[in-house]
Amino acid sequence: LPFVAIETLRAGPIEIAALRAADLVAALLVGFVAGAWVDRLRRRPVMIWADLGRAVLLGSIPVAAVGGWLTLAQVLLVSSLAAVLTTFFDVADKAYLPTIVSRAELVRANGALAATSSAVEFLAFGTAGFLVKLLTAPIAIAVDACSFIISALFLGGIRRPEPPPPPVADREPIRAEIREGMRVVAHDPVLRGLLWGTLGLSAMWGVFGSTWLLFANGELGLDAAVIGVVAALGGFGSLIGALSAERMSGRFGLGRLVVASLLVAALGNLLIPLAPAGMPLVAIAFLVGQQLIGDTAVTVYDVTEISMRQARVEDRHLGRVNATVRVVMVLATLVGTVVGGLLAEAIGLRVAAFLGPLFALGG
Repeated sequence: LPFVAIETLRAGPIEIAALRAADLVAALLVGFVAGAWVDRLRRRPVMIWADLGRAVLLGSIPVAAVGGWLTLAQVLLVSSLAAVLTTFFDVADKAYLPTIVSRAELVRANGALAATSSAVEFLAFGTAGFLVKLLTAPIAIAVDACSFIISALFLGGIRRPEPPPPPVADREPIRAEIREGMRVVAHDPVLRGLLWGTLGLSAMWGVFGSTWLLFANGELGLDAAVIGVVAALGGFGSLIGALSAERMSGRFGLGRLVVASLLVAALGNLLIPLAPAGMPLVAIAFLVGQQLIGDTAVTVYDVTEISMRQARVEDRHLGRVNATVRVVMVLATLVGTVVGGLLAEAIGLRVAAFLGPLFALGG
C-alpha cells in the first residue's frame, strides 16, 4: 500500500505518515472491543472471516487502478478497514494457540510459527519488489489479496477441536470485560515490564514505517526491486531469530533474553540513518545489516514476549490481555509514526530516523 501511494499517487512524507496513521487509528479504536469479543467466541472462525474480509478489501485496489478511479482516499479507507480486521485476527490468533498447544510447548510453537512467517517474508518481500516493478504496485496488491484466501483455507483445514466459548449467561458487560483485561496486565509485574518493552519497540517501528521506504527510495536512490531484496533479507534475519529463540531462552532465561534482544534491536536500527547517500553499495550494506541484526533481535523478543504472556494468562482472559497489549502497541506505533513523519518533513528523513532507536532504548 505505501508503494501504491508513492508510485501511483505521488504521496510524500505527510501522506505516507497519514496512511500509516489511518490503519493505526482504526486498530486503536476497535482494539479493546476485539479482545472482549474474541474471549466470547471461538477464535478460529474469527480468523477465517477476517482473512476473507481483507481479501475483498485489498482486491478493490487493483480493480480501481485498472478502472482509473483509484484515489488516496480509497487507499486510506482500505488500509483502515483492513486494520480493523487485522486487529481481530491478531488478537484471536494469539489466544487460539494455547488452546491447541500445551503451555510447556509455547516457546517452541511460537518459534515454529515465527520461522514459517520469516521464511515466507524472505520470499514474499523479494518477490513483491519485482512484482511492483514489473506490474505496478496496485496490480501486485492482487497477489496480496489472494494470500488471505489461502490463509483462510489453511485455517479451515485445522481439525483439532477448539474449547467452547463461555455460555451467554456468564458474560459480563463489554466494559467490565475490557477493564478486567487491563487489570490483569496492571497487577502482574512481569506483564507490566513486557508492556514497557513492547511500547518502546512499537514506537521505534512507527518511526521506521514513516521514514524507511521514503529514505531508501528518495534519499539513497534505491528502486523497488532493490528495496524488496533488502526487506527480504530481514525475513532471513527473522528466520534466524525464530529458530534460535527456544535455544537461547533455555540458555539465558526468558527475562534476560527479552532485555538483550530489545537492546540489540535498537542498536541494529541505528544503521538506517548511518547509511551514506551517493554510495549505493555501502548504503545497501548498512540497510542489510539493519535487517539482519534488527529483525533477528525483534523476532527473538516477539517469540519470548508472546510465549511469556500466553503462559501467564488463563485462556478466557487471554483475548482481552492480548487486546490491551495490542492497543498499547498501536498507540505507541501511532505516536512514532506521526512524530517521525512530521520530523521528516521538517528536518529531513535521516535525522528523523535516529529517533526510532532512542524509543526502543527507552523501552
